[in-house]
Amino acid sequence: MAASDSGTDESLYPIAVLIDELKNEDVQLRLNSIKKLSTIALALGVERTRSELIPFLTETIYDEDEVLLALAEQLGNFINLVGGIEFAHCLLPPLEALAIVEETVVRDKAVASLRAVAAHHTPQALEQHFVPLVQRLAGGDWFTSRASACGLFSVCYPRVSAPVKAELRQHFRSLCQDDTPMVRRAAAYKLGEFARVVEVEYVKSDLIPMFVTLAKDEQDSVRLLAAEACACVAALLPPEDMEQLVMPTVRARAGDTSWRVRYMVADKFVELQQVVGPELARSDLAQIFQALLKDPEAEVRAAAAGKVKDFCMNLDKAHQEHIIMTMILPQIKDLVCDANQHVKSALASVIMGLSPIVGRQNTVEHLLPLFLTQLKDECPEVRLNIISNLECVNEVIGIQQLVQSLLPAIVELAEDTKWRVRLAIIEHMPLLAGQLGQEFFDEKLTGLCMSWLIDHVYAIREAATLNLKKLVEQYGSQWAETNVIPKVLAMSREQNYLHRMTYLFCINVLSEVCGKDITTRVLLPTVLSMADDNVANVRFNVAKTLQKMAPFLDAAVIQPQVKPVLEKLNVDPDVDVKYFASEAIAGIAG
Repeated sequence: MAASDSGTDESLYPIAVLIDELKNEDVQLRLNSIKKLSTIALALGVERTRSELIPFLTETIYDEDEVLLALAEQLGNFINLVGGIEFAHCLLPPLEALAIVEETVVRDKAVASLRAVAAHHTPQALEQHFVPLVQRLAGGDWFTSRASACGLFSVCYPRVSAPVKAELRQHFRSLCQDDTPMVRRAAAYKLGEFARVVEVEYVKSDLIPMFVTLAKDEQDSVRLLAAEACACVAALLPPEDMEQLVMPTVRARAGDTSWRVRYMVADKFVELQQVVGPELARSDLAQIFQALLKDPEAEVRAAAAGKVKDFCMNLDKAHQEHIIMTMILPQIKDLVCDANQHVKSALASVIMGLSPIVGRQNTVEHLLPLFLTQLKDECPEVRLNIISNLECVNEVIGIQQLVQSLLPAIVELAEDTKWRVRLAIIEHMPLLAGQLGQEFFDEKLTGLCMSWLIDHVYAIREAATLNLKKLVEQYGSQWAETNVIPKVLAMSREQNYLHRMTYLFCINVLSEVCGKDITTRVLLPTVLSMADDNVANVRFNVAKTLQKMAPFLDAAVIQPQVKPVLEKLNVDPDVDVKYFASEAIAGIAG
């Protein structure tokens, strides 16, 4: 099939264009041609796509990685273009070639497409075409081929005959024992997925020995993937087999010499706990978890600390309090003063959740001192995580016992030099408003909320206006008229034009929640007076604000008061002011 043929046969023209573009020196042209494959296949028809296009693509798999990646992705959606399920096997040769290339991203995409294509094979076609492909990849000379094979076993295994299943298990066993660490790593990564589709008797006889071997591998990158598969494998076993077949591996990996493996155990610990059941969780996992919380490596302690609440919640109710108070709490007390801020931060994000689990008395006696310590922590993230989870404690003991420490922590975060920290505390203000009560909030925190409106960072000023809206929704429009609106109105007279603009942004949101009376009587007159501002940015924001206020004003107010101001702005010398004024006039009229 050559480009010159296109002169003699008009119907060959699309394929000729493809060939020309695929051979072009410009990578982008080649890439574009690959992305147009489906159009070309449609032009050729299913028969010629099978007999000409697919073989041509199979022969030309020597290109830039981005072109091969696009090709691997396209072929996964080609089932209908080659004639449907009956001819799905035609797509296997080019995808097999792509599954062997050196670039991991291309191989992964080829494997994903092969898995998609496998789903469209009949059981007979799987045995005739797909399984031989898996076997060729699994026995390939290059590690890339064998690594790709690992991802294909689970999609064909459930739908083939018993003798073929036995062969596939044997091939997978060989890959688990491969000389190349990358292949063993791929096998360990796919072990849990393969185990889900294998019959339970073969999980015990074939896969558990592979799992144990991989979990003892000399490479920590293989062991950590085996550790990740622990919960998945355990979920497939009856309870009586857990202790003998899975727990020895869990214990060994929790004490692994590599911190990465221990980290993976900590990260997957709650999933494992849910699978092994309350008995083993009490007798074995509690001690392992205790050790992970004391781990010498900060990353492991942080991962375990982040799981404290979920682990404690899932404990058997009859022994829950005893295990928490005797085994977990002593470790938590040490972690509160940990040298690493990530560990303290991870703990602070979940520690408040222990209050409902251990009850009022234990919270007051044991947890409250820890909360107070964390509220004074030097790391802003720790203090922030405690404040953001206050509702858990509020439900159990009320918030009053924390108030004395809470206020300094809030003020300090509100004035933090990092604007993202200030932003985070603003976002928690409506929550605090609900828990601290209106009287306390008015006395201690309203001033703080107003100060954010003149922050030098725009994102803070924007968040502060939205915060005002949420506070008014919570405390009501009468509260707004007494406590907020007078302070906001004062901003309209500020020298700094940015403050005057922030005033207008506040009006935009306050008019939505304050009701027609306050909007018309208190807010509108000041907005109208600002139409004469000497800064054009302020004037066009007046036009935008009037448009946003219009739905909350009566027609009797709009005609005599708002329309004349907008018409005046519509002949403003500044082009932007004119534009927004005309937009507002059209918006209100519509």
